[in-house]
Amino acid sequence: MKKIVLPILAILLFAACSGNHDFSPKPRGYYRIVFPEKAYQPYISGCPFTFQYPKYAVIEPDKNPKAKPCWLNMQFPQFKGTLHLSYEHILSKKEFNELVEDAHKLSFKHTVKATGIDEGVISYPDRKVYGIYYTIDGNAASSVQFYLTDSTKNYIRGALYFNSEPRLDSIQPVLTFVKKDVDLMIKSFKWK
Repeated sequence: MKKIVLPILAILLFAACSGNHDFSPKPRGYYRIVFPEKAYQPYISGCPFTFQYPKYAVIEPDKNPKAKPCWLNMQFPQFKGTLHLSYEHILSKKEFNELVEDAHKLSFKHTVKATGIDEGVISYPDRKVYGIYYTIDGNAASSVQFYLTDSTKNYIRGALYFNSEPRLDSIQPVLTFVKKDVDLMIKSFKWK
């Protein structure tokens, strides 16, 4: 029996090793992303502002114990993303300057992982909506941050985060999709 098994085993081993086979590992795959159709609805509440937001997003009050009234989280459940919105009623010029400086500092905290940060001016004088839009490139935790103000008594800051490891190459399609929603929210933003 050994005389038959040993030659057969040698032939199989030789056959398995012979030939010019080019082996390479399979590339890493990602889940297929199905984007919903763009459709918007108005956000109207007791807060001193309104805007349009996507129908596939859910807005809920911030549940943090330190949250103030009109602090909101716009959830994008299917993308595991959240746009955090923090509203402040401005009482003085000093407070306004501190809020603007905080927005700048919080955006530039991402320079450790960012490959670049661009600032864009937001200006809609007909609605008294002004601000700065920060586009943060690279593997930063937040790729979009902004603040809006009427320069006298209202201020709101927004920061977009995804609940996943910040790898730009894997979240880029979702980020591009959600950024359009953030841009539309800003363009439709009005103070009451």
